Amino acid sequence: MGKIDVGVVVGMVMAECAQVGLMIAGKAAISDGMTSLVFVFYSNSLASLILLPSSFLFHRSQVRPPLTSSLLGGFFLLGFLGTFAQFFGYAGIYYSSPTLATAMLNLIPGFTFVLAIIFRMEKIDWRSSSSLAKSMGAVVLITGAFTMTYYKGPPLLLTPSTSNSSLQLFLQQSNWVIGGLLLIVDCLFASTWLIVQASILKKFPAELIVVFFYCFFVAFQSAILCMFVDRNPGAWSLKNHIRLIAVLYSGIFGSTFQVGISTWCLHRTGPVFVSMFKPLGIVIAAAVGVIFSGDTLYLGSFIGAAVIVIGFYSVMWGKAKEEYVDTGVRSFDPQKTPLLQIDTEKT
Repeated sequence: MGKIDVGVVVGMVMAECAQVGLMIAGKAAISDGMTSLVFVFYSNSLASLILLPSSFLFHRSQVRPPLTSSLLGGFFLLGFLGTFAQFFGYAGIYYSSPTLATAMLNLIPGFTFVLAIIFRMEKIDWRSSSSLAKSMGAVVLITGAFTMTYYKGPPLLLTPSTSNSSLQLFLQQSNWVIGGLLLIVDCLFASTWLIVQASILKKFPAELIVVFFYCFFVAFQSAILCMFVDRNPGAWSLKNHIRLIAVLYSGIFGSTFQVGISTWCLHRTGPVFVSMFKPLGIVIAAAVGVIFSGDTLYLGSFIGAAVIVIGFYSVMWGKAKEEYVDTGVRSFDPQKTPLLQIDTEKT
Protein backbone atom coordinates (compact mmCIF):
# COMPACT_ATOMS: atom_id res chain seq x y z
CA MET A 1 0.00 0.00 0.00
CA GLY A 2 1.50 3.38 -0.95
CA LYS A 3 1.04 6.80 0.46
CA ILE A 4 1.84 10.30 -0.76
CA ASP A 5 5.15 11.74 0.40
CA VAL A 6 3.73 14.61 2.41
CA GLY A 7 7.18 16.05 3.13
CA VAL A 8 7.84 16.77 -0.54
CA VAL A 9 4.44 18.41 -0.99
CA VAL A 10 4.84 20.60 2.11
CA GLY A 11 8.38 21.47 1.06
CA MET A 12 7.28 22.67 -2.38
CA VAL A 13 4.42 24.71 -0.94
CA MET A 14 6.88 26.40 1.43
CA ALA A 15 9.25 27.00 -1.49
CA GLU A 16 6.49 28.66 -3.51
CA CYS A 17 5.60 30.89 -0.56
CA ALA A 18 9.24 31.96 -0.35
CA GLN A 19 9.27 32.52 -4.13
CA VAL A 20 6.37 34.99 -3.93
CA GLY A 21 8.14 36.90 -1.16
CA LEU A 22 11.32 36.88 -3.21
CA MET A 23 9.58 38.54 -6.15
CA ILE A 24 8.16 41.23 -3.89
CA ALA A 25 11.59 41.85 -2.34
CA GLY A 26 13.27 41.99 -5.76
CA LYS A 27 10.68 44.46 -7.07
CA ALA A 28 11.23 46.69 -4.03
CA ALA A 29 15.03 46.70 -4.37
CA ILE A 30 15.10 47.29 -8.13
CA SER A 31 12.44 50.00 -7.91
CA ASP A 32 14.69 51.70 -5.35
CA GLY A 33 17.53 51.97 -7.89
CA MET A 34 19.42 48.69 -7.47
CA THR A 35 19.92 46.93 -10.80
CA SER A 36 18.85 43.32 -11.25
CA LEU A 37 22.41 42.05 -11.73
CA VAL A 38 23.62 43.72 -8.54
CA PHE A 39 20.66 42.29 -6.64
CA VAL A 40 21.45 38.82 -8.03
CA PHE A 41 25.10 39.20 -7.02
CA TYR A 42 24.36 40.28 -3.45
CA SER A 43 21.71 37.62 -2.78
CA ASN A 44 23.76 34.73 -4.15
CA SER A 45 26.95 35.92 -2.45
CA LEU A 46 25.14 35.90 0.88
CA ALA A 47 23.70 32.46 0.14
CA SER A 48 27.18 31.15 -0.76
CA LEU A 49 28.57 32.34 2.57
CA ILE A 50 25.73 30.60 4.41
CA LEU A 51 25.98 27.37 2.42
CA LEU A 52 29.77 27.02 2.36
CA PRO A 53 30.08 25.63 5.91
CA SER A 54 26.55 24.25 6.34
CA SER A 55 26.43 22.21 3.10
CA PHE A 56 29.69 20.37 3.68
CA LEU A 57 28.88 19.77 7.36
CA PHE A 58 25.46 18.42 6.44
CA HIS A 59 26.93 15.96 3.93
CA ARG A 60 30.16 15.21 5.83
CA SER A 61 29.22 11.60 6.56
CA GLN A 62 27.85 10.94 3.09
CA VAL A 63 29.87 8.96 0.55
CA ARG A 64 29.74 11.00 -2.62
CA PRO A 65 31.56 11.02 -5.98
CA PRO A 66 34.68 13.19 -6.37
CA LEU A 67 34.43 16.70 -7.80
CA THR A 68 35.60 16.15 -11.36
CA SER A 69 36.14 18.78 -14.03
CA SER A 70 33.01 17.66 -15.87
CA LEU A 71 30.98 17.99 -12.68
CA LEU A 72 32.37 21.48 -12.05
CA GLY A 73 31.49 22.29 -15.65
CA GLY A 74 27.93 21.18 -14.90
CA PHE A 75 27.85 23.47 -11.86
CA PHE A 76 29.12 26.33 -14.03
CA LEU A 77 26.37 25.66 -16.60
CA LEU A 78 23.80 25.54 -13.80
CA GLY A 79 25.08 28.91 -12.55
CA PHE A 80 24.98 30.33 -16.09
CA LEU A 81 21.34 29.33 -16.54
CA GLY A 82 20.46 30.61 -13.09
CA THR A 83 22.23 33.93 -13.62
CA PHE A 84 20.32 34.74 -16.78
CA ALA A 85 17.05 33.33 -15.43
CA GLN A 86 17.29 35.67 -12.44
CA PHE A 87 18.47 38.59 -14.57
CA PHE A 88 15.57 38.31 -17.02
CA GLY A 89 13.16 37.50 -14.20
CA TYR A 90 13.94 40.55 -12.07
CA ALA A 91 14.10 42.76 -15.17
CA GLY A 92 10.64 41.48 -16.13
CA ILE A 93 9.36 42.17 -12.62
CA TYR A 94 10.74 45.71 -12.82
CA TYR A 95 8.86 46.41 -16.05
CA SER A 96 5.67 44.69 -14.83
CA SER A 97 4.89 43.42 -11.32
CA PRO A 98 5.37 40.42 -8.99
CA THR A 99 1.81 39.32 -9.77
CA LEU A 100 2.39 39.16 -13.52
CA ALA A 101 5.73 37.43 -12.89
CA THR A 102 4.02 34.81 -10.72
CA ALA A 103 1.47 34.20 -13.46
CA MET A 104 4.10 33.91 -16.19
CA LEU A 105 6.03 31.34 -14.14
CA ASN A 106 3.12 29.01 -14.82
CA LEU A 107 4.66 28.47 -18.26
CA ILE A 108 7.48 26.54 -16.57
CA PRO A 109 5.47 23.28 -16.16
CA GLY A 110 4.73 23.20 -19.88
CA PHE A 111 8.30 24.00 -20.92
CA THR A 112 9.73 21.52 -18.41
CA PHE A 113 7.31 18.78 -19.46
CA VAL A 114 8.37 19.12 -23.11
CA LEU A 115 12.09 19.21 -22.24
CA ALA A 116 11.73 16.20 -19.92
CA ILE A 117 10.13 14.22 -22.74
CA ILE A 118 12.89 15.28 -25.16
CA PHE A 119 15.61 14.21 -22.71
CA ARG A 120 13.67 11.04 -21.79
CA MET A 121 13.15 11.98 -18.16
CA GLU A 122 9.41 11.49 -18.60
CA LYS A 123 7.59 8.81 -20.54
CA ILE A 124 4.39 9.42 -22.44
CA ASP A 125 2.11 6.55 -23.31
CA TRP A 126 -1.18 7.87 -24.57
CA ARG A 127 -2.75 4.49 -23.84
CA SER A 128 -1.82 4.86 -20.17
CA SER A 129 -4.23 6.56 -17.77
CA SER A 130 -1.30 7.88 -15.70
CA SER A 131 0.27 9.63 -18.70
CA LEU A 132 -3.07 11.10 -19.69
CA ALA A 133 -3.64 12.29 -16.12
CA LYS A 134 -0.23 14.00 -15.97
CA SER A 135 -0.60 15.63 -19.38
CA MET A 136 -4.15 16.84 -18.82
CA GLY A 137 -3.26 17.91 -15.28
CA ALA A 138 -0.42 20.07 -16.57
CA VAL A 139 -2.77 21.77 -19.05
CA VAL A 140 -5.42 22.30 -16.36
CA LEU A 141 -2.83 23.77 -13.96
CA ILE A 142 -1.72 26.37 -16.49
CA THR A 143 -5.32 27.10 -17.51
CA GLY A 144 -6.30 27.73 -13.91
CA ALA A 145 -3.35 30.02 -13.34
CA PHE A 146 -4.16 32.17 -16.34
CA THR A 147 -7.84 32.20 -15.38
CA MET A 148 -6.86 33.71 -12.04
CA THR A 149 -4.68 36.27 -13.80
CA TYR A 150 -6.78 37.45 -16.72
CA TYR A 151 -10.40 36.80 -15.71
CA LYS A 152 -11.70 38.84 -12.78
CA GLY A 153 -15.47 38.50 -12.71
CA PRO A 154 -17.64 40.01 -9.96
CA PRO A 155 -16.10 40.63 -6.54
CA LEU A 156 -16.75 38.10 -3.78
CA LEU A 157 -15.12 39.89 -0.84
CA LEU A 158 -15.08 43.67 -0.98
CA THR A 159 -12.45 45.84 0.71
CA PRO A 160 -13.47 49.44 -0.11
CA SER A 161 -10.28 50.98 1.25
CA THR A 162 -8.21 49.29 -1.42
CA SER A 163 -10.79 48.59 -4.09
CA ASN A 164 -8.44 49.43 -6.95
CA SER A 165 -5.36 47.59 -5.73
CA SER A 166 -6.13 44.29 -7.47
CA LEU A 167 -6.87 46.08 -10.71
CA GLN A 168 -3.51 47.80 -10.52
CA LEU A 169 -1.77 44.48 -9.85
CA PHE A 170 -3.38 42.56 -12.69
CA LEU A 171 -3.59 45.26 -15.35
CA GLN A 172 -0.15 46.75 -15.80
CA GLN A 173 0.15 50.16 -17.34
CA SER A 174 3.50 50.81 -18.99
CA ASN A 175 5.98 48.33 -20.47
CA TRP A 176 3.95 45.25 -19.51
CA VAL A 177 4.64 43.74 -22.95
CA ILE A 178 8.39 44.13 -22.45
CA GLY A 179 8.06 42.69 -18.96
CA GLY A 180 6.05 39.75 -20.24
CA LEU A 181 8.60 38.93 -22.95
CA LEU A 182 11.46 39.07 -20.44
CA LEU A 183 9.53 36.76 -18.13
CA ILE A 184 8.98 34.24 -20.94
CA VAL A 185 12.75 34.12 -21.48
CA ASP A 186 13.12 33.67 -17.71
CA CYS A 187 10.76 30.66 -17.87
CA LEU A 188 12.80 29.07 -20.67
CA PHE A 189 16.02 29.41 -18.68
CA ALA A 190 14.31 28.18 -15.50
CA SER A 191 12.91 25.09 -17.21
CA THR A 192 16.30 24.24 -18.69
CA TRP A 193 17.81 24.83 -15.24
CA LEU A 194 15.49 22.21 -13.72
CA ILE A 195 16.47 19.64 -16.36
CA VAL A 196 20.22 20.28 -15.93
CA GLN A 197 19.96 20.19 -12.15
CA ALA A 198 18.11 16.86 -12.23
CA SER A 199 20.89 15.43 -14.41
CA ILE A 200 23.59 16.71 -12.02
CA LEU A 201 21.83 15.30 -8.96
CA LYS A 202 21.90 11.82 -10.51
CA LYS A 203 25.70 12.05 -10.65
CA PHE A 204 26.23 13.99 -7.43
CA PRO A 205 23.37 13.35 -4.95
CA ALA A 206 24.35 15.96 -2.34
CA GLU A 207 21.66 18.61 -2.60
CA LEU A 208 23.09 21.38 -0.43
CA ILE A 209 26.55 21.14 -2.00
CA VAL A 210 24.95 21.43 -5.43
CA VAL A 211 23.05 24.51 -4.25
CA PHE A 212 26.28 26.00 -2.84
CA PHE A 213 28.16 25.64 -6.12
CA TYR A 214 25.13 26.98 -7.98
CA CYS A 215 24.96 30.11 -5.81
CA PHE A 216 28.73 30.54 -5.96
CA PHE A 217 28.85 30.46 -9.76
CA VAL A 218 25.81 32.75 -10.02
CA ALA A 219 27.56 35.27 -7.75
CA PHE A 220 30.80 34.92 -9.74
CA GLN A 221 29.19 35.28 -13.15
CA SER A 222 26.88 38.14 -12.15
CA ALA A 223 29.87 40.02 -10.68
CA ILE A 224 31.71 39.75 -14.01
CA LEU A 225 28.65 40.92 -15.93
CA CYS A 226 28.23 43.86 -13.53
CA MET A 227 31.74 45.06 -14.39
CA PHE A 228 30.73 45.48 -18.02
CA VAL A 229 27.04 46.34 -17.75
CA ASP A 230 26.60 48.28 -14.52
CA ARG A 231 29.30 50.79 -13.56
CA ASN A 232 27.12 53.08 -11.48
CA PRO A 233 28.49 53.05 -7.88
CA GLY A 234 25.13 54.12 -6.50
CA ALA A 235 23.54 50.85 -7.62
CA TRP A 236 25.81 48.93 -5.21
CA SER A 237 24.87 50.89 -2.09
CA LEU A 238 23.11 49.04 0.74
CA LYS A 239 22.61 52.08 2.97
CA ASN A 240 18.93 52.16 2.11
CA HIS A 241 16.97 49.87 4.43
CA ILE A 242 14.72 48.66 1.60
CA ARG A 243 17.69 47.35 -0.38
CA LEU A 244 19.32 45.78 2.66
CA ILE A 245 16.16 43.99 3.79
CA ALA A 246 15.47 42.80 0.24
CA VAL A 247 19.01 41.40 -0.12
CA LEU A 248 18.85 39.68 3.28
CA TYR A 249 15.49 38.12 2.47
CA SER A 250 16.66 37.04 -0.98
CA GLY A 251 19.90 35.52 0.28
CA ILE A 252 18.37 33.67 3.23
CA PHE A 253 14.86 32.75 2.15
CA GLY A 254 15.40 32.89 -1.62
CA SER A 255 18.74 31.56 -2.78
CA THR A 256 19.34 29.42 0.33
CA PHE A 257 15.94 28.20 1.57
CA GLN A 258 13.81 28.26 -1.58
CA VAL A 259 16.46 26.83 -3.92
CA GLY A 260 17.60 24.36 -1.28
CA ILE A 261 14.12 22.98 -0.62
CA SER A 262 13.33 22.86 -4.35
CA THR A 263 16.57 20.96 -5.02
CA TRP A 264 15.81 18.48 -2.25
CA CYS A 265 12.34 17.88 -3.68
CA LEU A 266 13.64 17.69 -7.25
CA HIS A 267 16.13 14.98 -6.26
CA ARG A 268 13.25 12.90 -4.92
CA THR A 269 10.57 13.52 -7.52
CA GLY A 270 12.11 14.82 -10.75
CA PRO A 271 11.91 18.17 -12.59
CA VAL A 272 8.36 17.84 -13.90
CA PHE A 273 6.79 17.25 -10.48
CA VAL A 274 8.65 20.25 -9.00
CA SER A 275 7.61 22.51 -11.88
CA MET A 276 3.95 21.54 -11.39
CA PHE A 277 3.91 23.56 -8.17
CA LYS A 278 4.53 26.84 -10.00
CA PRO A 279 0.82 27.51 -10.60
CA LEU A 280 0.31 27.45 -6.83
CA GLY A 281 2.35 30.66 -6.74
CA ILE A 282 -0.48 32.70 -8.23
CA VAL A 283 -2.85 31.30 -5.57
CA ILE A 284 -0.38 32.25 -2.84
CA ALA A 285 0.14 35.70 -4.35
CA ALA A 286 -3.61 36.29 -4.47
CA ALA A 287 -4.01 35.09 -0.87
CA VAL A 288 -1.22 37.38 0.31
CA GLY A 289 -2.89 40.29 -1.48
CA VAL A 290 -6.28 39.61 0.11
CA ILE A 291 -4.99 38.95 3.65
CA PHE A 292 -2.18 41.49 3.99
CA SER A 293 -2.93 44.15 1.38
CA GLY A 294 -6.72 44.20 1.56
CA ASP A 295 -7.11 43.26 -2.11
CA THR A 296 -10.56 42.30 -3.36
CA LEU A 297 -11.24 38.61 -3.94
CA TYR A 298 -12.88 38.14 -7.35
CA LEU A 299 -14.82 35.24 -8.80
CA GLY A 300 -12.07 34.65 -11.35
CA SER A 301 -9.55 34.10 -8.58
CA PHE A 302 -11.84 31.60 -6.86
CA ILE A 303 -12.56 29.66 -10.06
CA GLY A 304 -8.90 29.70 -11.09
CA ALA A 305 -7.81 28.40 -7.68
CA ALA A 306 -10.34 25.57 -7.90
CA VAL A 307 -9.12 24.64 -11.39
CA ILE A 308 -5.50 24.64 -10.17
CA VAL A 309 -6.40 22.26 -7.34
CA ILE A 310 -8.09 19.90 -9.81
CA GLY A 311 -5.07 19.97 -12.13
CA PHE A 312 -2.66 19.49 -9.25
CA TYR A 313 -4.47 16.42 -7.97
CA SER A 314 -4.62 15.03 -11.50
CA VAL A 315 -0.84 15.26 -11.79
CA MET A 316 -0.42 13.78 -8.30
CA TRP A 317 -2.69 10.86 -9.20
CA GLY A 318 -0.82 10.24 -12.46
CA LYS A 319 2.58 10.28 -10.72
CA ALA A 320 1.28 7.98 -7.98
CA LYS A 321 -0.21 5.51 -10.44
CA GLU A 322 3.14 5.23 -12.24
CA GLU A 323 4.57 3.57 -9.13
CA TYR A 324 2.31 0.60 -9.61
CA VAL A 325 2.07 -2.22 -12.11
CA ASP A 326 -0.96 -4.33 -12.76
CA THR A 327 0.24 -7.09 -10.44
CA GLY A 328 1.48 -4.92 -7.58
CA VAL A 329 3.91 -2.17 -6.63
CA ARG A 330 7.07 -1.37 -8.54
CA SER A 331 10.40 -1.55 -6.84
CA PHE A 332 11.15 1.59 -4.90
CA ASP A 333 14.06 3.68 -6.15
CA PRO A 334 14.72 6.95 -4.22
CA GLN A 335 17.02 8.19 -6.96
CA LYS A 336 14.22 8.32 -9.53
CA THR A 337 10.79 9.73 -8.86
CA PRO A 338 9.58 8.36 -5.52
CA LEU A 339 6.30 10.18 -5.14
CA LEU A 340 5.16 7.17 -3.17
CA GLN A 341 6.56 5.75 0.01
CA ILE A 342 6.08 2.01 0.15
CA ASP A 343 4.79 0.39 3.33
CA THR A 344 6.90 -2.65 4.11
CA GLU A 345 4.40 -4.18 6.53
CA LYS A 346 1.45 -6.12 5.17
CA THR A 347 -1.82 -6.21 6.94
